[in-house]
Amino acid sequence: MAHAMLAAGHAARVLAVGPASRRRAARAVRSALSGPWATASGTARHAAPRGWWRGLSSQVEREQMEYDVVIVGAGPAGLGAAIRAKQAAAERGAELSVCVVEKGAEVGSHILSGNVFEPRALSELFPNWRELGAPLETEVTNDCLYWLPTGNRAVKVPHMLLPPQMHQEGNFIISLGRLCQWLAEQAEGLGVDIFPGFAASEPVFGPEGELAGIQLADVGIAKDGKQKDSFAPGMQLMGRQTILAEGCRGSLSEALMETYGLRKGVCPQHYGLGIKEVWEVAPEKHQAGLVVHSIGWPLNQWTYGGGFIHYIKT
Repeated sequence: MAHAMLAAGHAARVLAVGPASRRRAARAVRSALSGPWATASGTARHAAPRGWWRGLSSQVEREQMEYDVVIVGAGPAGLGAAIRAKQAAAERGAELSVCVVEKGAEVGSHILSGNVFEPRALSELFPNWRELGAPLETEVTNDCLYWLPTGNRAVKVPHMLLPPQMHQEGNFIISLGRLCQWLAEQAEGLGVDIFPGFAASEPVFGPEGELAGIQLADVGIAKDGKQKDSFAPGMQLMGRQTILAEGCRGSLSEALMETYGLRKGVCPQHYGLGIKEVWEVAPEKHQAGLVVHSIGWPLNQWTYGGGFIHYIKT
């Protein structure tokens, strides 16, 4: 148990040496984070938390790792940011340490989405994405929109009347989870450290109240909130730049919006409720590359929304 925490402490100390040492440090901290835990004293920077996380975080000393860029969330946005940061540093001949924290057990495990994907941003990130084997395999071959006035009627909307964003030529029907797994491979190839299976639980603030990093979740907490014998404090990942890419309702994002008053005097956020299913279709009815959208039924005329069907190769 002590060995795991010593590995984490060693990782925090050697990070300033260089890329090779940083990679060794990352492997050490992965081992520490995934192995047995023990209570340990560390070298945590004094933070100035301001919000619901006030209390325990300021009372426990924690191990730290320092990065130039810390990113929360290994979705397309987080991984894309990590990749571009490393690319930009390489173009300038600079060293830049980047890490991505992902709460899912593996990258892509929380990205449960089929997707009609416009590849323009991917082409800017990797112009040779086809040669690199990006999982964009089903190109859109046809798309259409139907108005459903009732449950047994469908009226096809003429293609010329569709707004530009409803034209899917050149796009692909993909699994977003598979794309994230591929992006993670590319990111690691560029030297990004990715830590799946560990949730960022709290922001860490610097002496002036600025966001200085994030804190991983504590382990060994009982249901009543008390520390068990197995308690170990979550490590802090400190960054010169911290990027939150945890989704529209991420817990850290929500906390920071409250802390810094980012939602005051602005339009409220809007959210939609959706239901998604995966159907296995008989081969004679399957049309790979077909995208169908609908508006109307079962919603009434005062409710915005609709449906979609994407046919993807399996």
